[in-house]
Amino acid sequence: MKRWQEYINELFADDRGAKPQSHKRTGLPVLEDEAVCAIKGMAKGKAAGPGGLTVEMLDALGEFGISTITRLANKIYNEGKFPAEMIKSVFITMPKKAGTTKCEQYRTISLMSHLTKLIIRVLLKRIRGRTADEV
Repeated sequence: MKRWQEYINELFADDRGAKPQSHKRTGLPVLEDEAVCAIKGMAKGKAAGPGGLTVEMLDALGEFGISTITRLANKIYNEGKFPAEMIKSVFITMPKKAGTTKCEQYRTISLMSHLTKLIIRVLLKRIRGRTADEV
């Protein structure tokens, strides 16, 4: 387990330096339509992440779910950070070939919250829209 922990830390080491600070903390509010579009664009039939939610569950919540997700997305957008429980991932390893004993010979998959993925989708779409206009 210790070797796996070392390997995962090496694999996902972030050596980009200090994060730039954003002085603008608010923007146009996230709209319910953006959340609906994000849910529709997500792949169905995928494993649940650490929170136990699937895309199908988020979709089944209907208008109540969309309203709640939109409020949460706006809170995250305005504060500039995700709650700690939403950024946890579960790592699963699968051998690339049978009988392997080295960490490097395993495929590492990270399962993260579908709710986190949904909110990231909304925010990335906004960023793409802004950068496309400026180019």
